[in-house]
Formats: sequence, C-alpha cells, structure tokens
Amino acid sequence: MAKELWQLSASDLGTGYSAGEFTPVDVFESVFRRIEKVNPSINAFVTIDEQASRRSAEESAKRWQTGAALGPLDGVPISVKDNIAVRGLRSTWGSKLYSEYVPAIDELPVARLRASGVTILGKTNCPEFTLQGYTDNLLFGPTRNPWDLQLTPGGSSGGAAAAVAVGLGPIAIATDGGGSIRRPASHTGLVGLKPSRGRVPRCDGFPVTLLDFESLGPIARTVNDLILVMRILSGPDPRDPLSSEYRNVPFDVPAPAHYRIRFIRSFANSPVDPEIASSVEAAARQFAEHGHIVEEGEVPFALETLNQAWAAIGQAGLAWLLESFPGWQGKVTPAMAEMAKNGQKRTGSEYVEALDAVRNLRTALALFFRDYDVILTPSAAALPWLATDPFPTEIAGEKVGPRGHAVFTGFANMAGCPGINVPATPSHRGLPIGFQLVAAPGQDGLLCALARQYEAWEPWVDRFPDAAKG
Repeated sequence: MAKELWQLSASDLGTGYSAGEFTPVDVFESVFRRIEKVNPSINAFVTIDEQASRRSAEESAKRWQTGAALGPLDGVPISVKDNIAVRGLRSTWGSKLYSEYVPAIDELPVARLRASGVTILGKTNCPEFTLQGYTDNLLFGPTRNPWDLQLTPGGSSGGAAAAVAVGLGPIAIATDGGGSIRRPASHTGLVGLKPSRGRVPRCDGFPVTLLDFESLGPIARTVNDLILVMRILSGPDPRDPLSSEYRNVPFDVPAPAHYRIRFIRSFANSPVDPEIASSVEAAARQFAEHGHIVEEGEVPFALETLNQAWAAIGQAGLAWLLESFPGWQGKVTPAMAEMAKNGQKRTGSEYVEALDAVRNLRTALALFFRDYDVILTPSAAALPWLATDPFPTEIAGEKVGPRGHAVFTGFANMAGCPGINVPATPSHRGLPIGFQLVAAPGQDGLLCALARQYEAWEPWVDRFPDAAKG
C-alpha cells in the first residue's frame, strides 16, 4: 500500500521532489490537512503560519521545477519548538510572560534552515520555560501522546515529538537542556539528537538560564533525516564562541566499525520500568551480536553531587530570568514560582560548588572516553504517564521524585556530550521505548552511525500510532 505524502521521511520527500513525482505544494497540502484533522486532539502545534508556509512551499516548488533547489531539505515541512525564536511568529516559551512576544529575527539555527528552503509550519508546545519533563502550560494546556491520548509525550519537547510521531511534518526542531529531545523521542518512537555543546551555534534567542547545558537539535523518523538537518545546522559562527571548536569540522558520519560500549542498566539502583529494562537489554545484545564490544558496568561519575548541582543551577537561572519581569508573581505556574523562590535563596558559594561538580564530571568523562567510545542506557526510566501529571510518582513499584523518570539524560548536558535516542522494542501495549547512546564531545556523527546500524537491524520508520492512521 502506497504511503500518504505526510507519512514520508524528509529524505524521501527530497527524492520525490527531484524526480518530479510530487511537489512541495502537494506535500504542504497533505501535511496541513493532517494538522487540521489530528492536532485538535494532540495539541502539538500551538501557532500555525498557514499563509507563510504555503507561500514558502510554492516558492520551493518553483525552485525544484527550474533546477534551482537550495538543498535536499528545500520544501520539506518542519516545526519549531516554542522556545526558539522564529521571525514574525509568536514565540512564548510556554509562559504568559511571553504570550505576546513576536521576534523580529530568526534565531541562528532557524535562519540557517530557512536559507536551505525548508517550509516552517509553525510552533510546537512546551512546558513553561522548558523546565519540566512533561508538556503542559497555562497558555495552551497539555500535549498528548499520539500512542495513547491519555498519556504525555514527555517534555520539554513534547509538542515537537508528538507532531513528528503523528505525521505533522517529518522533522521537528527542538532543544535539550536535560533530556528534552531524547526522552520525548523515546516516548513517541522517534530518533532525537542532542548535539555536542557548540556543535549547533546559537544566537538571537531567548535568555540562557542553564549555562551551556542546552543544545538545539532535530527529532525525526529516520537517522538519515537527522543527518540532513545536522549538516545544515552545524558549523561555527563568531556570535557563539562555543562553536569555534568546530571550525573546519564538517558534520561527518564515520563508516561502520566495532566500538567499545559501556552498557549501564540503572543509575545508582534507581528504579527502571521492567519493560524498558528488558527492551534496552535486548538492544545492547544486538550491538554485541553484531561485533561491538559491549561491557556492562556502573556509572563512571558521582550522581548525588550532580543532582545537587542541577537543582542549584536551574533554580538560580530561573530566579535570574524572572528578575526581568517585575510583578511576575501569579503569572507563572506554581511549580515555576516555587523553583524561582528556591533560586532566590541560593548563595554564591552554592553556585560555585555546582560549577565545580560540572567541571569534575567533564574530567571524569574525558578519562572514561579514553577506554570506551559510547555509553548505552535507557533514555527514560518510566513509560509515558498521564498527560496532566508533571511526573510519575512510582516506577517499578518504588516511589520516585520529580526527576526519577529523567535520571539518565542530564549528565550528557552537563558534560557537553552528544546524546541520541534510538527506538527499541515497544512495550506489550505498544508504547514506544527508546535507548540512549552518549559519546565524547564532538562525536555526534559516531552516534548517528551506530543509530543507523541499529535502524537497519530493527526498522521502525513504519511504526505509526493509531491516531496517525485515520
């Protein structure tokens, strides 16, 4: 049975455009009809730019017709997370404080994508200030997981992941400050890459509250699509000093090789859903059976000090941000208000202690990656939970706190490492499960190579939720 246009990957769309099988306008119409039909029940998109995106598709069609396409993603429809500035489109960061904010210019990665000819459909939902692991806010309400509408797609890139999973464009541009690309991708059956610190330069965006922890990257249905996006986004820019490390370093994906993989089942005996544990263990076996050196082991860094550092930096960052909004009290969610008040109480010595913990983590991992190429863990410790609950309170029969489900991902952000979610065997109910691969800074391409290998062994591209089959 032939696929609908909205079901095709970005790579397949580019091939079809080049062959004249269909046009960017045809694809826009197909995807826009999907948005009209499905988005009301999913709430992935919160701002849609029909006129501008239609005009963009029409301009792309003319370029393909005359042999002047701007690249392989010319005319491919994408979405952008609502904490990323897009020229002329409301960008709220999930907060009432920014409810009327319309940027005059694109954030740098968006500008690069626009120059490549993509069609920007609109903005996807996120929690307030992207500081929670589910997707709900006072402006737009919850985003729902297309695999089960009672459940969350996770966060903070829940709208981005839900959109791609249900066929509302093959690529979503999102951010990951503590797992916000990888965990939603795991909850929706997609690949999602958190690039290395500085790999994707950024400027002209929202204020930075999490030091250099947050990276901007893609969520997609296939690894090849991730690679196409990263080749556009990568490359240094003088306005982002962190990107200078990648001067004259293109985004390359190495040929298949046998890598040394440290498989970590759990972090300090933190609970993991049994189905997730089983699925990720099976993925680790796959790598071993295909010649990779897979060794099981413990976490190579101190967890508790990192948890304390995370709280100090996140709380202080939010408190600093809200100082720009006199009278913010009563205009943010209770969770954010409490977080900001805790941040106001933080001392300078606590903040320096947190920075010291980050520095020690980066040293420990630099030593670790002399002996191993990759760390393999679950991406999330829990299966998706109720869409309106901020976090699951119990995992595998054990009580957990707000970050119990998110324990595996934050270290990569603090260390500046790249991390990727790869879909694994789903749960018995069909809920997606993913595993995470993390490598040394700069080894983004290696992660894509491993993910593409696994994709060839265990294809997932044709897994669509029931919500996407109508």
